[in-house]
Amino acid sequence: MEAAGLRWHVQEFGEPEAPGLLLLHGTGAATHSWRGLAPLLAERFRVVAPDLPGHGFTDPLPPRRLSLPGMAEAVGDLVTALGLNPRLAIGHSAGAAVLARMCLDRRIDPDLLVALNGALTPFPGVASFLFPGIARMLFLNPVTPKVFAWSADRAAVRRLIDGTGSRLDPQGLDLYRRLFTRPGHVAGALGMMANWDLPTLARDLPRLETRTLLVVGGDDKAIKPDDSFALRERLRSARVELLRGLGHLAHEEAPERVAEIILAEAEALRASIP
Repeated sequence: MEAAGLRWHVQEFGEPEAPGLLLLHGTGAATHSWRGLAPLLAERFRVVAPDLPGHGFTDPLPPRRLSLPGMAEAVGDLVTALGLNPRLAIGHSAGAAVLARMCLDRRIDPDLLVALNGALTPFPGVASFLFPGIARMLFLNPVTPKVFAWSADRAAVRRLIDGTGSRLDPQGLDLYRRLFTRPGHVAGALGMMANWDLPTLARDLPRLETRTLLVVGGDDKAIKPDDSFALRERLRSARVELLRGLGHLAHEEAPERVAEIILAEAEALRASIP
């Protein structure tokens, strides 16, 4: 698929006439992360799941457009090219930030925004400056992606996933291993982190009018669950659903459980509309 000057990898599930649903994965992932959840949502929706720029099989954004607003604009152009009018927008981690930016910028107007362990607020303290700075230094070093890719064996990937508080099956671990052995994918993930501006998004979030469901894994080690409860108080219309026993990749660990929550929320919203 060609849009926004990029060639995109896009997967679609469900009936073309069904209400639209947009899925955006997080940093370092790809459409493979929806392998369990997307078919369940496709029973009621037309599900569209792209690889974000620089991830999986999608072209990277040029440096001047590599930012949160730039990515939101590019995905917005893709949505327009696909003729998709998403009634639901679901994003994991940084994917939720892209969707929130798209809602704020009026690029999409869904009935419901779902953030799965959403990365919507800055890291606390000095980490908010330190982590993007480190990623930027690594991104600017052309050797880094190759070195990382060469070292991405099964044990290293397991340690990385375990560090999120999630426990994936062998297939899930192998899919991440395949991604992390591709220097282009690693460069895309580092570039995304190096140019991410969450302070500006956090400042704008109180203006978000879209009803929001914050799904939180109680064992998430990447993003503190408490952050979502604090964010709820700053949003106009939001609630938190806590999933005990699941980590940052909750939607991969328990897709049936996550699908049930999303579909129930969508049904409750539909019933509340006169």
